[in-house]
Amino acid sequence: MQTMEKPTDKPLDHPLVIAGRCFQSRLMTGTGKYRTFAQMQACITASGCEIVTVAVRRVQANAPGHEGLAEALDWKKIWMLPNTAGCQTAEEAIRVARLGREMAKLLGQEDNNFVKLEVIPDPKYLLPDPIGTLQAAEQLIKEGFSVLPYINADPLLAKRLEAAGCVTVMPLGSPIGSGQGIKNAANIQIIIDNAQVPVVVDAGIGIPSEAAQAMELGADALLINSAIALAGNPPVMAKAMGLATEAGRLAYLSGRIPVKAYASASSPLTGVVGHS
Repeated sequence: MQTMEKPTDKPLDHPLVIAGRCFQSRLMTGTGKYRTFAQMQACITASGCEIVTVAVRRVQANAPGHEGLAEALDWKKIWMLPNTAGCQTAEEAIRVARLGREMAKLLGQEDNNFVKLEVIPDPKYLLPDPIGTLQAAEQLIKEGFSVLPYINADPLLAKRLEAAGCVTVMPLGSPIGSGQGIKNAANIQIIIDNAQVPVVVDAGIGIPSEAAQAMELGADALLINSAIALAGNPPVMAKAMGLATEAGRLAYLSGRIPVKAYASASSPLTGVVGHS
């Protein structure tokens, strides 16, 4: 008689750790493109996320959709990830990162040195500048920032940024807001296989199955904004993305079956009546 294995007290997973800080959720979300503040708040709650990225320039300028954003969320519960969206050069990104750190301090996060580094000179495809990103990262690390750089799925650049001291690398799945899904799976897999820091897949995810796919590759976390904010029912999509992130992580940890070119019966044939 076959016996069931006894349950173990050993946890299947461990928290996400970035720059020494622990997070239970592996989904990060954003604050842009929502129809209302109330909708944004509902989505952040539904997603279960603990890290929310904020465009520093939009908050500083009180851009449409960002007026009062600093007061709209409970920053005792949500970790702010200031980002340098809108910066076209390394110099711009460095200045905006400094403003972001001060903004986090004003909101009570005195020890928050996180910055999502974006250097994007291309207005059509919104692809990050690898040289400018590396230059800005090196300077910000010297200034004590915990840098989370947004990059193309370039394994060599990812290693250079890690060697420089970045606390994560954030390769894009496909262009920002495109909803094209994971178009760079092979390169993302190489980055994951070689990284010693968390890998966060950022940009391009459109539906929960794509979120699960990224996590099944072994990504440590996801950053999803447009797919939630622009969905027909954003809070429901936020919950779906949170569940997909968890499901993909569990699938990665449990290990998939080998892919075969032929069928394999689910039920054993031994002991079947009429079968020798």
